[in-house]
Amino acid sequence: MANLNGFNANQVEPTSEFEPIPPGKYLAMITESELKPTKSGSGNYLQFTFQILEGEYAGRYLWTRLNINNASATTVQIAHAELSAICRAVSVPTPGDSLELHNLPLLITVKLRKREDTGDMTNEIKGYAKPDAATGQPQQVVTTTPPWRRPAASIVTTAP
Repeated sequence: MANLNGFNANQVEPTSEFEPIPPGKYLAMITESELKPTKSGSGNYLQFTFQILEGEYAGRYLWTRLNINNASATTVQIAHAELSAICRAVSVPTPGDSLELHNLPLLITVKLRKREDTGDMTNEIKGYAKPDAATGQPQQVVTTTPPWRRPAASIVTTAP
C-alpha cells in the first residue's frame, strides 16, 4: 500500500492515451536500464528506457529488451549484436555497467509493428547510430545542450 498524501484527481488533468510515434529516426538517450528475469525465470533481459530529446515527440519514452541470458544461443547473439550497436552509437565500446550508457545522445530508428495480443500498433526500436550519422531521413537536430535546458525544437529534414 502507498500513502498518496491527499492526492486529489479533480485537481489534475488526466493523461491522454499515447498513440505510437511515426516511424523515423529520432535523437534520444538512455535514461534507465534494468536487468530483469524472463517470464520463464530461466534467463534475464536488459531493459533500456529511451527518451526522445527533440522535436514534436520530445519527452516521449520508448523501451527495448535485450535477452542477454537465454537458453537460445541465437537469442543471446541477437541481444549482444544490438547491445554492440548501442555501445558504438554512444561511443562506449566496453561498458562495465549499463549506467555508463545513460544520458548520451544517439540516433534511434523507430518502426511500427502490430501487437499479436491486441492487434494495436506499437513502436519498436530497430536501429541505433551515432547522432551525427548522415541518414537522408527526417531526423532530430543534434545539440550539446542538455535536454532540460532546450526549448522545443522542430524536426529538420535533410535532402536525400
